[in-house]
Amino acid sequence: MTIVRQPTRAGVRDAAAKIAAILPPTPLFVHEINGIDVAFKAESLQPIGAFKIRGAWHRLTALDAEARARGVVAFSSGNHAQGIAWAARRLGIAATIVMPADAPRAKREATLALGAEVVAYDRATGSRELIAGQLATARNATLVPSFDDPWVIEGQGSTAIEAARQMVEAGLGAPAHAIVPCGGGGLAAGIALALPEARITIVEPAGWDDMTRSLEASWIEPVGPNPPSTACDALQTKEVSPLTFDVLARRDAKGVAVSEEEIATAQRWAAENLRLVVEPGGAVALAALLAGRVAPEPGVLVILSGGNVDIAAYGRVLCGGSES
Repeated sequence: MTIVRQPTRAGVRDAAAKIAAILPPTPLFVHEINGIDVAFKAESLQPIGAFKIRGAWHRLTALDAEARARGVVAFSSGNHAQGIAWAARRLGIAATIVMPADAPRAKREATLALGAEVVAYDRATGSRELIAGQLATARNATLVPSFDDPWVIEGQGSTAIEAARQMVEAGLGAPAHAIVPCGGGGLAAGIALALPEARITIVEPAGWDDMTRSLEASWIEPVGPNPPSTACDALQTKEVSPLTFDVLARRDAKGVAVSEEEIATAQRWAAENLRLVVEPGGAVALAALLAGRVAPEPGVLVILSGGNVDIAAYGRVLCGGSES
Protein backbone atom coordinates (compact mmCIF):
# COMPACT_ATOMS: atom_id res chain seq x y z
CA MET A 1 0.00 0.00 0.00
CA THR A 2 1.29 3.45 -0.93
CA ILE A 3 1.50 5.83 2.02
CA VAL A 4 0.76 9.42 0.99
CA ARG A 5 2.84 12.00 2.85
CA GLN A 6 0.74 14.48 4.80
CA PRO A 7 1.65 18.13 5.41
CA THR A 8 2.56 18.86 9.04
CA ARG A 9 3.24 21.81 11.29
CA ALA A 10 6.80 20.55 11.71
CA GLY A 11 7.11 20.66 7.93
CA VAL A 12 5.87 24.25 7.93
CA ARG A 13 8.53 25.20 10.47
CA ASP A 14 11.20 23.47 8.36
CA ALA A 15 9.99 25.35 5.28
CA ALA A 16 10.10 28.65 7.18
CA ALA A 17 13.72 28.01 8.17
CA LYS A 18 14.67 27.17 4.56
CA ILE A 19 13.01 30.31 3.22
CA ALA A 20 14.48 32.55 5.93
CA ALA A 21 17.92 31.43 4.77
CA ILE A 22 17.42 32.86 1.27
CA LEU A 23 14.76 35.60 1.50
CA PRO A 24 14.03 38.45 3.91
CA PRO A 25 10.56 38.46 5.52
CA THR A 26 7.90 40.28 3.55
CA PRO A 27 6.66 43.41 5.34
CA LEU A 28 3.76 43.42 7.79
CA PHE A 29 1.66 46.60 7.57
CA VAL A 30 -0.70 47.72 10.33
CA HIS A 31 -3.71 49.90 9.58
CA GLU A 32 -6.72 50.80 11.68
CA ILE A 33 -10.16 49.70 10.46
CA ASN A 34 -13.21 50.59 12.54
CA GLY A 35 -10.93 51.37 15.48
CA ILE A 36 -9.12 48.01 15.30
CA ASP A 37 -5.47 47.57 14.35
CA VAL A 38 -5.38 45.09 11.47
CA ALA A 39 -2.18 43.35 10.33
CA PHE A 40 -1.60 42.94 6.58
CA LYS A 41 1.05 40.50 5.37
CA ALA A 42 2.35 41.84 2.04
CA GLU A 43 3.22 38.72 0.05
CA SER A 44 2.75 40.94 -2.99
CA LEU A 45 6.30 42.15 -2.28
CA GLN A 46 7.98 38.79 -2.79
CA PRO A 47 10.65 38.69 -5.57
CA ILE A 48 8.09 37.08 -7.90
CA GLY A 49 5.22 39.21 -6.59
CA ALA A 50 3.39 36.40 -4.77
CA PHE A 51 3.59 33.87 -1.92
CA LYS A 52 4.02 30.96 -4.34
CA ILE A 53 7.78 31.28 -4.16
CA ARG A 54 7.58 29.66 -0.71
CA GLY A 55 5.98 26.38 -1.70
CA ALA A 56 8.07 26.16 -4.84
CA TRP A 57 11.33 26.53 -2.91
CA HIS A 58 10.34 24.02 -0.21
CA ARG A 59 9.25 21.46 -2.83
CA LEU A 60 12.18 21.75 -5.21
CA THR A 61 14.81 21.73 -2.47
CA ALA A 62 13.29 18.43 -1.27
CA LEU A 63 14.17 16.75 -4.59
CA ASP A 64 17.27 14.56 -4.70
CA ALA A 65 20.00 15.00 -7.32
CA GLU A 66 18.51 12.44 -9.71
CA ALA A 67 15.05 14.05 -9.60
CA ARG A 68 16.56 17.50 -10.12
CA ALA A 69 18.39 16.26 -13.20
CA ARG A 70 15.11 15.01 -14.72
CA GLY A 71 13.40 18.40 -14.30
CA VAL A 72 9.98 19.48 -13.08
CA VAL A 73 6.59 20.16 -14.65
CA ALA A 74 3.94 22.44 -13.13
CA PHE A 75 0.62 23.98 -14.14
CA SER A 76 -0.43 27.49 -13.23
CA SER A 77 -2.06 30.70 -14.45
CA GLY A 78 1.04 32.58 -13.41
CA ASN A 79 2.06 32.92 -9.77
CA HIS A 80 2.93 29.26 -9.10
CA ALA A 81 4.55 29.28 -12.54
CA GLN A 82 6.85 32.10 -11.53
CA GLY A 83 7.59 30.50 -8.16
CA ILE A 84 8.63 27.23 -9.80
CA ALA A 85 10.62 29.02 -12.49
CA TRP A 86 12.44 31.16 -9.89
CA ALA A 87 13.31 28.21 -7.66
CA ALA A 88 14.26 25.99 -10.61
CA ARG A 89 16.64 28.56 -12.06
CA ARG A 90 18.33 29.05 -8.70
CA LEU A 91 18.71 25.27 -8.27
CA GLY A 92 19.70 24.53 -11.86
CA ILE A 93 16.56 22.52 -12.64
CA ALA A 94 14.77 22.52 -16.00
CA ALA A 95 11.16 23.67 -15.57
CA THR A 96 8.16 23.31 -17.87
CA ILE A 97 4.95 25.17 -17.03
CA VAL A 98 1.50 24.47 -18.46
CA MET A 99 -0.32 27.83 -18.56
CA PRO A 100 -3.75 28.84 -19.91
CA ALA A 101 -3.54 30.69 -23.19
CA ASP A 102 -5.47 33.58 -21.62
CA ALA A 103 -3.16 33.95 -18.62
CA PRO A 104 -2.14 37.55 -17.93
CA ARG A 105 0.63 38.49 -20.35
CA ALA A 106 2.78 39.91 -17.55
CA LYS A 107 2.74 36.59 -15.71
CA ARG A 108 3.56 34.58 -18.84
CA GLU A 109 6.41 36.88 -19.82
CA ALA A 110 7.82 36.85 -16.30
CA THR A 111 7.77 33.03 -16.29
CA LEU A 112 9.60 32.91 -19.61
CA ALA A 113 12.11 35.50 -18.41
CA LEU A 114 12.96 33.22 -15.49
CA GLY A 115 14.00 30.53 -17.96
CA ALA A 116 11.03 28.16 -17.87
CA GLU A 117 9.43 26.54 -20.91
CA VAL A 118 5.74 27.47 -21.24
CA VAL A 119 3.13 25.16 -22.80
CA ALA A 120 -0.20 26.90 -23.49
CA TYR A 121 -3.64 25.27 -23.30
CA ASP A 122 -7.29 26.34 -23.65
CA ARG A 123 -8.73 26.86 -20.17
CA ALA A 124 -12.29 26.21 -21.43
CA THR A 125 -11.63 22.91 -23.18
CA GLY A 126 -8.35 21.52 -21.89
CA SER A 127 -7.26 19.97 -18.59
CA ARG A 128 -4.05 21.46 -17.26
CA GLU A 129 -3.67 18.56 -14.83
CA LEU A 130 -3.92 16.01 -17.65
CA ILE A 131 -1.53 17.88 -19.95
CA ALA A 132 1.03 18.42 -17.18
CA GLY A 133 0.75 14.81 -16.07
CA GLN A 134 1.35 13.56 -19.59
CA LEU A 135 4.37 15.83 -20.00
CA ALA A 136 5.83 14.73 -16.66
CA THR A 137 5.38 11.07 -17.58
CA ALA A 138 6.89 11.51 -21.03
CA ARG A 139 9.92 13.35 -19.63
CA ASN A 140 10.23 11.33 -16.41
CA ALA A 141 10.02 14.67 -14.59
CA THR A 142 8.57 15.51 -11.19
CA LEU A 143 5.06 16.97 -11.30
CA VAL A 144 4.66 19.88 -8.88
CA PRO A 145 0.98 20.83 -8.41
CA SER A 146 0.11 24.33 -7.31
CA PHE A 147 -1.67 23.21 -4.12
CA ASP A 148 -2.20 19.42 -4.05
CA ASP A 149 1.23 18.66 -2.60
CA PRO A 150 2.35 18.40 1.04
CA TRP A 151 5.64 20.25 0.52
CA VAL A 152 3.88 23.06 -1.35
CA ILE A 153 1.31 23.41 1.45
CA GLU A 154 4.04 23.51 4.09
CA GLY A 155 5.98 26.09 2.14
CA GLN A 156 2.99 28.38 1.82
CA GLY A 157 2.36 28.06 5.56
CA SER A 158 5.71 29.71 6.25
CA THR A 159 3.89 32.97 5.49
CA ALA A 160 2.14 32.71 8.85
CA ILE A 161 5.29 31.75 10.75
CA GLU A 162 6.80 35.06 9.67
CA ALA A 163 3.60 37.03 10.25
CA ALA A 164 3.10 35.66 13.77
CA ARG A 165 6.57 36.76 14.81
CA GLN A 166 6.06 40.18 13.21
CA MET A 167 2.70 40.69 14.93
CA VAL A 168 4.18 39.94 18.34
CA GLU A 169 7.10 42.28 17.65
CA ALA A 170 4.59 45.00 16.66
CA GLY A 171 2.74 44.60 19.95
CA LEU A 172 -0.34 43.04 18.38
CA GLY A 173 -0.02 39.66 20.05
CA ALA A 174 -0.27 36.29 18.35
CA PRO A 175 -2.66 35.95 15.39
CA ALA A 176 -6.17 35.10 16.59
CA HIS A 177 -7.90 35.06 13.21
CA ALA A 178 -6.33 34.67 9.76
CA ILE A 179 -8.24 35.78 6.65
CA VAL A 180 -6.75 34.12 3.59
CA PRO A 181 -7.35 34.15 -0.19
CA CYS A 182 -8.24 30.70 -1.47
CA GLY A 183 -8.02 29.03 -4.87
CA GLY A 184 -7.01 25.43 -4.34
CA GLY A 185 -6.40 26.04 -0.65
CA GLY A 186 -2.64 25.49 -0.42
CA LEU A 187 -1.97 28.83 1.29
CA ALA A 188 -4.97 28.52 3.61
CA ALA A 189 -4.12 24.94 4.57
CA GLY A 190 -0.50 25.88 5.25
CA ILE A 191 -1.57 28.79 7.43
CA ALA A 192 -4.03 26.55 9.28
CA LEU A 193 -1.13 24.23 10.12
CA ALA A 194 1.14 27.12 11.09
CA LEU A 195 -1.43 28.77 13.40
CA PRO A 196 -3.17 25.95 15.30
CA GLU A 197 -4.77 28.37 17.80
CA ALA A 198 -6.12 30.87 15.25
CA ARG A 199 -9.48 30.84 13.51
CA ILE A 200 -9.23 30.52 9.74
CA THR A 201 -11.50 32.22 7.21
CA ILE A 202 -10.90 31.53 3.52
CA VAL A 203 -12.13 33.97 0.88
CA GLU A 204 -13.00 33.24 -2.77
CA PRO A 205 -14.55 35.18 -5.66
CA ALA A 206 -18.30 34.72 -6.03
CA GLY A 207 -19.15 31.76 -8.27
CA TRP A 208 -15.75 30.21 -7.62
CA ASP A 209 -16.41 29.53 -3.93
CA ASP A 210 -16.07 25.75 -4.11
CA MET A 211 -13.94 25.50 -0.95
CA THR A 212 -16.52 27.49 1.00
CA ARG A 213 -19.32 25.23 -0.19
CA SER A 214 -17.20 22.15 0.41
CA LEU A 215 -16.51 23.15 4.00
CA GLU A 216 -20.21 23.82 4.56
CA ALA A 217 -21.22 20.47 3.05
CA SER A 218 -18.42 18.43 4.70
CA TRP A 219 -17.46 16.94 1.33
CA ILE A 220 -15.77 18.32 -1.76
CA GLU A 221 -18.08 20.33 -4.02
CA PRO A 222 -16.72 21.38 -7.43
CA VAL A 223 -17.36 24.75 -9.03
CA GLY A 224 -20.74 24.73 -10.74
CA PRO A 225 -21.30 24.73 -14.51
CA ASN A 226 -20.67 27.97 -16.38
CA PRO A 227 -19.03 29.89 -13.53
CA PRO A 228 -19.00 33.68 -13.92
CA SER A 229 -16.00 35.51 -15.26
CA THR A 230 -13.64 36.83 -12.61
CA ALA A 231 -10.55 39.01 -12.56
CA CYS A 232 -9.07 36.58 -10.02
CA ASP A 233 -7.18 34.39 -12.50
CA ALA A 234 -5.11 32.99 -9.62
CA LEU A 235 -8.23 31.65 -7.86
CA GLN A 236 -9.97 29.85 -10.72
CA THR A 237 -9.69 26.34 -9.32
CA LYS A 238 -12.61 24.15 -10.41
CA GLU A 239 -12.21 21.58 -7.62
CA VAL A 240 -10.10 21.59 -4.48
CA SER A 241 -8.01 18.60 -3.41
CA PRO A 242 -8.65 16.20 -0.52
CA LEU A 243 -5.27 17.25 0.90
CA THR A 244 -6.16 20.92 1.36
CA PHE A 245 -9.83 20.26 2.13
CA ASP A 246 -8.98 17.81 4.90
CA VAL A 247 -6.60 20.23 6.63
CA LEU A 248 -9.14 23.05 6.55
CA ALA A 249 -12.09 20.84 7.51
CA ARG A 250 -10.22 19.49 10.55
CA ARG A 251 -9.57 23.08 11.63
CA ASP A 252 -13.25 24.00 11.16
CA ALA A 253 -12.30 26.76 8.74
CA LYS A 254 -15.09 28.99 7.44
CA GLY A 255 -15.45 30.55 4.02
CA VAL A 256 -16.99 33.63 2.42
CA ALA A 257 -17.31 34.90 -1.16
CA VAL A 258 -16.80 38.44 -2.46
CA SER A 259 -17.99 40.20 -5.61
CA GLU A 260 -15.87 41.66 -8.40
CA GLU A 261 -16.84 45.16 -7.28
CA GLU A 262 -15.77 44.43 -3.70
CA ILE A 263 -12.45 43.08 -4.96
CA ALA A 264 -11.80 46.21 -7.04
CA THR A 265 -12.66 48.37 -4.01
CA ALA A 266 -10.10 46.43 -1.98
CA GLN A 267 -7.43 46.95 -4.63
CA ARG A 268 -8.04 50.71 -4.53
CA TRP A 269 -8.03 50.71 -0.72
CA ALA A 270 -4.67 48.90 -0.65
CA ALA A 271 -3.20 51.43 -3.07
CA GLU A 272 -4.54 54.43 -1.16
CA ASN A 273 -3.92 53.27 2.41
CA LEU A 274 -1.02 50.81 2.25
CA ARG A 275 0.66 52.11 -0.93
CA LEU A 276 0.58 48.55 -2.26
CA VAL A 277 -0.24 47.13 -5.68
CA VAL A 278 -2.39 44.04 -5.07
CA GLU A 279 -3.79 41.80 -7.79
CA PRO A 280 -7.48 40.78 -7.71
CA GLY A 281 -6.90 37.30 -6.27
CA GLY A 282 -4.51 38.77 -3.73
CA ALA A 283 -7.10 41.31 -2.57
CA VAL A 284 -10.05 39.02 -1.77
CA ALA A 285 -9.25 38.67 1.95
CA LEU A 286 -9.10 42.45 2.28
CA ALA A 287 -12.31 42.70 0.27
CA ALA A 288 -14.10 40.44 2.76
CA LEU A 289 -12.99 42.66 5.63
CA LEU A 290 -13.93 45.94 3.94
CA ALA A 291 -17.31 44.61 2.76
CA GLY A 292 -18.24 43.44 6.25
CA ARG A 293 -18.19 39.73 5.38
CA VAL A 294 -15.68 39.37 8.21
CA ALA A 295 -15.53 41.74 11.17
CA PRO A 296 -12.23 43.34 12.22
CA GLU A 297 -11.07 42.20 15.66
CA PRO A 298 -7.89 42.29 17.74
CA GLY A 299 -5.35 39.81 16.46
CA VAL A 300 -6.71 39.65 12.92
CA LEU A 301 -4.23 38.87 10.14
CA VAL A 302 -5.08 39.57 6.49
CA ILE A 303 -2.98 37.97 3.76
CA LEU A 304 -2.36 40.06 0.64
CA SER A 305 -1.18 37.13 -1.42
CA GLY A 306 -0.01 38.64 -4.70
CA GLY A 307 0.63 41.79 -6.70
CA ASN A 308 1.06 40.68 -10.30
CA VAL A 309 -1.41 42.90 -12.11
CA ASP A 310 -2.12 43.62 -15.74
CA ILE A 311 -1.18 47.30 -15.88
CA ALA A 312 -4.03 48.37 -18.17
CA ALA A 313 -6.66 46.51 -16.15
CA TYR A 314 -5.21 47.80 -12.89
CA GLY A 315 -5.35 51.34 -14.22
CA ARG A 316 -9.07 50.91 -14.86
CA VAL A 317 -9.53 49.69 -11.29
CA LEU A 318 -7.73 52.71 -9.86
CA CYS A 319 -9.99 54.95 -11.93
CA GLY A 320 -13.09 53.42 -10.35
CA GLY A 321 -13.84 50.42 -12.55
CA SER A 322 -13.13 46.71 -12.21
CA GLU A 323 -10.77 44.33 -14.02
CA SER A 324 -13.41 41.84 -15.20
